Amino acid sequence: MNILETAKKIIHEGPICDHCMGRQFAKLSTGLTNDERGRAIKLALAMDGDRVLKDDADDTILTELSTSSRYARMSSSKDGGSVEDEECWVCLGLFDNLDVWADRAAAALEGFEYSTFLVGTKMSGLLSENEEILWTESGATHAEQFKSELNREVGKLIAAKIGKEVEFKQPEILVTLNLVKEEVSLQVRSVYIQGRYRKLVRGIPQTRWPCRTCKGRGCETCNGTGKQYPESVDELVSEPLFTAAQCADTKFHGAGREDIDALMLGSGRPFVIEAVRPIRRTIDLDELTKAINDSANGKVEVEGLNVVQRDVVEMLKTSKADKVYNLKVTFKGSISEEKLRSALDTLSGAQINQQTPQRVVHRRADIIRKRRVHDIELVKFTDEVAMITVNCEGGLYVKELVSGDDKRTVPSLTELVGTQAVVTELDVIKVDI
Repeated sequence: MNILETAKKIIHEGPICDHCMGRQFAKLSTGLTNDERGRAIKLALAMDGDRVLKDDADDTILTELSTSSRYARMSSSKDGGSVEDEECWVCLGLFDNLDVWADRAAAALEGFEYSTFLVGTKMSGLLSENEEILWTESGATHAEQFKSELNREVGKLIAAKIGKEVEFKQPEILVTLNLVKEEVSLQVRSVYIQGRYRKLVRGIPQTRWPCRTCKGRGCETCNGTGKQYPESVDELVSEPLFTAAQCADTKFHGAGREDIDALMLGSGRPFVIEAVRPIRRTIDLDELTKAINDSANGKVEVEGLNVVQRDVVEMLKTSKADKVYNLKVTFKGSISEEKLRSALDTLSGAQINQQTPQRVVHRRADIIRKRRVHDIELVKFTDEVAMITVNCEGGLYVKELVSGDDKRTVPSLTELVGTQAVVTELDVIKVDI
């Protein structure tokens, strides 16, 4: 089927605007907009109708003339509307009102700091159905989707109004035209800031921890806060970011986590703090570092802040970083330093089989993990108290390496020295990423 035959079938379905006509042949040429393409096709049909009128003398003249005349009447005026103001049955006149959508989008974007954007469309059922009917009845095989043209044309109008660039891969803001609700919504790309933190006091969890009693709703147990603990590393880092980015929320992503009663010392633990739906994207990282460290009052320190892409979060979550710990270990019974050193020699370089510890099995899969101790050494031993440094593979539960966890960890220090050993203080010294 040639172009004019397809176009004749299209016109018989009802009044159609230049955009919707041209869109059915969008893949057949370059350098033209769909409305220019549509006007050209209508002109060709009008000329063909005129040829029929002059050259033929049978009854087909009426049919051909009717079709051609209809196209002539529907040829677009200068401002994009039809001469007779017949509404296009495919887009329901949407392409006559693109400026309305561009104005709505520009108003929604006002106040946000951004450099790039992209337009998307949520179609209504009726418009989607109209497009399907047109394709089915006309047999058009070179068409562009309705929303593709709408996204492009409204995007060009928005860009002209606000002076920003369209970006297809990673726009800072996605503008969605909701044709069902006749409104514009924004999806603002988060800002991701990477750094390292040190936790200098015990008793602070890494992330926000909902109250166990009320699950975060607020109750007498938590004094209406909805929190199990009054503060966290997450909150101490996030509060200054709220001010700097004017964001709706934050999300904390750490490279693993230390126990609530552990310190995080040395070079610190890598993390990414995500500013969700930020109004401001340009953040002075030196000022943010100072604001976090000042407001944390010696509980948490951060350093090395830099803006990163979202994929760094996945890298942090999936990395199996080696870690170094300082442990303070006490023993239930008396042991000799010689026996302790012998046990540590056995553990150094050993593969450890660990069933999920009893203290966390309620929230993690009950499986056996195999992790390796790279090196373990005795720093000090006095009065049944040992100071031990452990260098191990990420994911090893070092408290259970010492205690044995009722033989769920094998081998363990408890098993090797023959008396119960317990970690009473734990400091993370290094997270090697």
